[in-house]
Amino acid sequence: MRILHSIRSVNPDGGGVIEAVKQFSLAHRRTGHEVEVISLDAPGEPWVASCPLKLTALGPAGGKYGYSAKFVPWLAANRARFDCVIVDGLWQYNVLGVRRALAGTDTPYFVFPHGMLDPWFKRTYPLKHAKKWLYWPWAEYRVLRDARRVFFTCEEEKILARESFWLYRAHEETASLGIQTAPGDGEAQRAQFLEKFPTLRGKRLLLFLGRIHVKKGCDLLVEAFAESAKRDASLHLVMAGPDQTGWQAELQKRCAALGIAERVTWPGMVGGDLKWGALRAADAFILPSHQENFGIAVAEAMACGVPVLISDKVNIWREIEEDGAGLVAPDTLEGATEMIEGWREQTAAEMDVWRAKARASFERRFEISRAAEALIQKLRAAGVKN
Repeated sequence: MRILHSIRSVNPDGGGVIEAVKQFSLAHRRTGHEVEVISLDAPGEPWVASCPLKLTALGPAGGKYGYSAKFVPWLAANRARFDCVIVDGLWQYNVLGVRRALAGTDTPYFVFPHGMLDPWFKRTYPLKHAKKWLYWPWAEYRVLRDARRVFFTCEEEKILARESFWLYRAHEETASLGIQTAPGDGEAQRAQFLEKFPTLRGKRLLLFLGRIHVKKGCDLLVEAFAESAKRDASLHLVMAGPDQTGWQAELQKRCAALGIAERVTWPGMVGGDLKWGALRAADAFILPSHQENFGIAVAEAMACGVPVLISDKVNIWREIEEDGAGLVAPDTLEGATEMIEGWREQTAAEMDVWRAKARASFERRFEISRAAEALIQKLRAAGVKN
């Protein structure tokens, strides 16, 4: 099958959407499918050169919406080379551009909203939501309505998407994301991480891995950690991820006021072996997010056999709870504290059982080769003929 992904940017700082595209694309290439990507990046951006996928960058794009005059003509001229187009994300010109280029043609397109229809955004940013209504009827609504299928990564995401806009119509289907099995030499990766951050040796590490963003519940996390830290001198919190909004300095001040500044490490964005080393060194992974579609980092932790502590706003929470792969609680200070305390009180034997369940859940639900093959079957069932 010849597949084209349309995405706003391949910049890895963008979070889970580009990671999902990479994981699917590389898995599909390994099984003989042809995959390309188009984005609104400027060709000279450093992440364009380092992208491991066959990429056509059609930027630079103008404004926050990312308009590019090159996008529709390129896709209209090249669409016959592909059996289908998959749109990843919403609210950018690469989404509307696909519909404009493919309307009235025999090239089908599919959409992964990647959580961007979650009603949390409506409640948290009502003015932005009102602004989106100005172009919802003629843009995203029509994109979703005319897509051959709209793929939601779990049942929770599909249910929540119906609450964002009353004008809504889509051919809905679930298609889970996935990631590769944890690569490389685990012991070497762990040693590399601890060599870079030697003060973490001998500590019981609680790892947050993601953007430092209000959506992720980082403020709840440091407050809850401060409570548990009073009871256990071995605990240490690692807050790994890019600070895209300048919030980290405020959080660090709060840590100082709580008396835990020396017990929180901020490595910034970590990737490659250093990222996997952080995961392998962790005793537990935590994400008290207010909204999370899938949580690529959650699956990465499980791939390393690390139990996960997540809020019930991470859309795969039902699967985690059902499999006993970690703890689930509300996205509140009380919920975050409850999770940390529940983890802290586990015996060594109980932790071993927990790790085994986390790994088993990953293998059954989120390993990329299974998810990638399932997506191919769904595309064929929807009429893609190759």
